Amino acid sequence: MRALIHPTFGEADEVLAIEERPVPQPGPGQVRLRVVLSPIHNHDLWTVRGTYGFKPELPAASGTEALGIVDALGEGVEHLSVGQRVATGGTFGAWAEYIVANAAGLIPVPDGLPDESAAQLVSMPFSTISLLRFLDVNEGDWIVQNAANGAVGRMLAQLGAARGVNVLGLVRRAEGVDELRAQGIENIIATDHPDWREQAARLTGGAPIVAGVDSVGGSASGDVLSLLAEGGTLVAFGAMNSPVMEIASGDVIFKQATVKGFWGSKVIQTMDAAVRTSLFGELIQRVGDGTLTLPVAGVFDAADVADAVRLSNSPGRVGKVLLRF
Repeated sequence: MRALIHPTFGEADEVLAIEERPVPQPGPGQVRLRVVLSPIHNHDLWTVRGTYGFKPELPAASGTEALGIVDALGEGVEHLSVGQRVATGGTFGAWAEYIVANAAGLIPVPDGLPDESAAQLVSMPFSTISLLRFLDVNEGDWIVQNAANGAVGRMLAQLGAARGVNVLGLVRRAEGVDELRAQGIENIIATDHPDWREQAARLTGGAPIVAGVDSVGGSASGDVLSLLAEGGTLVAFGAMNSPVMEIASGDVIFKQATVKGFWGSKVIQTMDAAVRTSLFGELIQRVGDGTLTLPVAGVFDAADVADAVRLSNSPGRVGKVLLRF
């Protein structure tokens, strides 16, 4: 079978290449999937680069999320059937024609859900809805996030609105405000305006902002913290611009703020099965009724992975880049 392998750590468009690998066999409690589509996530590229929390042995497989069709059942698997569409978000090595996955962690995909949406259902959407739960906010509350025009930012705004949570979004330039408004996402402020904090106060009507999400790092972390009310919580979700959070000690002290991290993989591992099932059900419903949109920027054959990675890394991209095997 074809698989994307990297012999060294580095930029994905330089080190990834197609190699022939044996077709894997499912063990007890596992199934083999024929991969249909697999998205490119930032954490996949960071893993290839060798800078993520998980560092595989070389030469290494790649990719983590996929839509697949059940191809073979391991011993003891009775709730799935050959030919069934399923999604997986935590199977390392997903950038291959065939993968083996634990049956218990697979999500059956309803017939009405398009392949392009199902292929990106788990990692980012599920992390986002889990993040919203992690924030422990209620209907009518205000939260703030930076990178509002990123994939997670768009989804958090949409899921928050669907639950009645007010989401204030920060972007770095005025063009980002117009881009999001064109997609029906409001409450966006560009931080390149000198009075952006005053704009935030007017937009919220002075209501307390109880939680903030930082996906950028650097001084942007402090920008989010500066808007929080007393007793607010700042959650580190990503570090797109800097691995260091620059926050004012005065804000932490006098706001009595809490700063904590969110790593989806760890949160999901400890999540109650009933909660997990409920959240996936909500996601499928939201995608089905259009409340949550999962746009696609492009679909590439796995052999063209370098072009796919370059598109994934391009500024202003809207939607995920998908690989076809």
